Parts: sequence; C-alpha cells; structure tokens
Amino acid sequence: MIRAALAALIGSASLAAAEPFVLAFPVDCTLGESCYIQQYVDHDPGPEAQDFTCGGLSYDGHKGTDFGLPTHADMARGVRVLAAAPGVVRGVRDGVEDRVYDGQDLQGRDCGNGVAISHADGWETQYCHMRQGSVQVTTGQEVAAGDLLGLIGLSGRTQFPHLHVTLRQDGEVVDPFAPEADDACGSDQSLWAEPLAYVPGGLLDIGFATGLPSFAEVQAGTADQARPDRATALVGYGYAFGVRTGDIMEIGIEGPAGEVIEHRVTMDRTQATAFRAAGRKAQPRGWPAGDYSLTVRLLRAGTTLSERSEALSFE
Repeated sequence: MIRAALAALIGSASLAAAEPFVLAFPVDCTLGESCYIQQYVDHDPGPEAQDFTCGGLSYDGHKGTDFGLPTHADMARGVRVLAAAPGVVRGVRDGVEDRVYDGQDLQGRDCGNGVAISHADGWETQYCHMRQGSVQVTTGQEVAAGDLLGLIGLSGRTQFPHLHVTLRQDGEVVDPFAPEADDACGSDQSLWAEPLAYVPGGLLDIGFATGLPSFAEVQAGTADQARPDRATALVGYGYAFGVRTGDIMEIGIEGPAGEVIEHRVTMDRTQATAFRAAGRKAQPRGWPAGDYSLTVRLLRAGTTLSERSEALSFE
C-alpha cells in the first residue's frame, strides 16, 4: 500500500516537472485597445534590429517585450502589472521618479522601478519602468500568476509609459514569442498561455483640437482638452506606433455640409511613434451646426493597418 502510494506520488511529481513553462499576460489591459506591444526582443546579431517576424518592432540590443500605453493620461489612471508566472520575488526597486528620459545619469537604474521573480527550472522574469510608489511585493515573497506587482509607469530609461518584461532561462534572454531562436521569420512556438497577436503598427489615439498640437501634448493625452466650437479652427490628429517609411496617414473630417478636410500624408521615415494633424481655420460665420466625424487611417502598401473614428457636435 505504501509502495503504491509512493509510486503514485513519484508519478505525479514527474508529470508536474514535465509541464511546460508558460506566461500569463502581465498587464491588466486589453491588447489592441487600451495597450499595445511597442517593441520585441531584437533577433539581429549585428547593428541593425528586427523582431521575431523579421519586422521592425525592435531596436538594437533590445532584450524584452514592451507593453505600451497610448498616452500619459492612461498611465495616470493606473494600469496594473501582474506576475506572469508563479515564483519567488528575487528583488525589487521603488522610488525612481516617473519622467521622460532625456539623457540624465540614471546611475545604473535604467530599469527604473521594477521587480524580478525567480521561477522553476532556471526561469526568471524582470518587470521594468513601473510607477513610483506602486510596487506591491517584497523580496522573498511567493507570488502566483496574476498577482499584483504594481502599476505601469515612466521610470528609468524610457520615453513613453510602458512595462518592459525580460524573460531569461539560466541567465540567457529568451524571446517568449520565439523561444527556439532560429533564423526563420515568424514562429509557431510561443510561451504565452494565450496567443498574443502580432500587430506591425497602428493608431494609438485620435482627436479633435482647436490648433496644431505639440507632440508632447499628443503623448500626454491632452491634445484634445480644448474642444473646437463653431468659432474656432477645426483640427483632427492621429497618433500611431510602428510607423515605417512610406506608410500613409489619412485624416478626414465630414460635417453636415459634406467634406471639411481630406488630408493624406506619406510618412518620410521609420519611427517608433509619430503623429500628424490637419485642419481648417474657423469660418467667417462659424461652422454650421450639426454632427462632425473625424476618421483617421494608417495604411501600409495599400492595406489599412488601423482605422479610428470620433464624433463631435455643434449646436
């Protein structure tokens, strides 16, 4: 009886040890709506950069996955960072200021506020750029997948609010989207418990404004705070990520009397994020009362990557 029970226990332990290592989604957001993936692990061994699909969503030497928020306003509302797998907290840091990196000396704190978690079989996850004062775990604490670690922030070497997650096994960086790290473009392997779609670029935000907004206002999410009225200029803008040379952004506004703006611009260089705007001055007698619709599209090689619309009414 004891021998049979021991054999069953050994069998169960062997089965548990054989279970593959998988990752839960580490951010409490909806991918493609309230968050997006800005950068992946760099698979190019030289000075250039490419992601696991041989696309351009990476930069030279990038060692993780960046889960971005559209604007600073989204960060201010609070977006939770979650443990991607069960383990033990190996280390934490908090107290680093949230600010856009502009070359200041970080004194080795490039990760900003963060958490490192050790998992079974030599796996480790590291979470960077968390919000100052938000870290909720302590060194030595056991965590389960989905446990709250803190909030997405803007600390360390970063110019936009996001969570950087690095995955390692036995000290070596592993891309969870392509853990085999072969030379193929694309991968049918993944360590994510739920598949995460690859999106090569898209719109982060659009809006109406009374004048040409600054890039800082667009990044902050405040460009549309001053809403147009019948006596102001009428401007529409689009803010996108993963922009490549040759992409086209279309900005159109329709009003009760028909077309107000139809603007089409070709992007002249590859950028992690970019915005464009178009508008018209106020009409001498003011804009006609009624409904106005802003539509922004991002196109690549004749195909629409992303499209968003927003409505505005004048009484």
